[in-house]
Amino acid sequence: MSLTLSSARRIATPPRAIVRRIGARIGAPLAGISALFAVWALAGFMLSHNPGAAAFAGFAPAPALTRLAAMLRDGSVFRAVTPSALRVGAGLAFAIAIGAPIGVLVGHHRFFREASHIPFQFLRMVSPLAWMPVAILLFPSWDGAIIFLIAAASIWPIIFAVASGLRKLDPDWFKVARNLGANPRHVLTSVIIPATAQDFLTGVRLAVGVAWIVLVPAEYLGVTSGLGYAINDARDTLEYDRLAAFVLVIGAIGFLLDWLLLALIERVSWTPRD
Repeated sequence: MSLTLSSARRIATPPRAIVRRIGARIGAPLAGISALFAVWALAGFMLSHNPGAAAFAGFAPAPALTRLAAMLRDGSVFRAVTPSALRVGAGLAFAIAIGAPIGVLVGHHRFFREASHIPFQFLRMVSPLAWMPVAILLFPSWDGAIIFLIAAASIWPIIFAVASGLRKLDPDWFKVARNLGANPRHVLTSVIIPATAQDFLTGVRLAVGVAWIVLVPAEYLGVTSGLGYAINDARDTLEYDRLAAFVLVIGAIGFLLDWLLLALIERVSWTPRD
């Protein structure tokens, strides 16, 4: 039975080299996490020992983590996360449904690309939160307004990522597909989507980051649920340990979403990996 090259390399690698490789892979992340925690602990120590800022001592690691554990036990974390996740999911769904076809047009049709360049760049530079008054007027519910703001913020990475991926394709691919009898639907499903999947997912990854950032200020809009409301409520009630706990939840969920999308990008990547 023959061994593959990667299997042979694993067998031939000495145990000490494997340990060094594992240490190098997890050492840097652990160092970064340790440095971040040290800065957080130092900031908490300085707040607790400053008479003028002692009220903010709840931001320190010990009270924040203690409160987070209590919130996980009583379910308040999940009650806050669920509506926020639904709003982000809906906003991203609209951004993908609208942005991906527009990205195909921008990448595939020169006239549309040149005609849309200035309007798109102008609109992209407008903060999505600047559309708050418009969103309130357009939508009868607060949820609708928040979903609109999330979609308005996250649509641009998707448009430009898909367009960039499509413009990198060799035009001969389309000629070969047409010569083989492919209709526009076949070109879309057999050429465009597989070839631009990595760029599309990269755009979605960027869009998720933008949407997750916009979510919190958008949820200041009159709603009584969600992570943004929970942070605003904690600030108003001076529960800074609860506020810090929700910041940890937001960061953890955002990190998890980014990690999942990065793993998916690597799965569809055409770049060879060791």
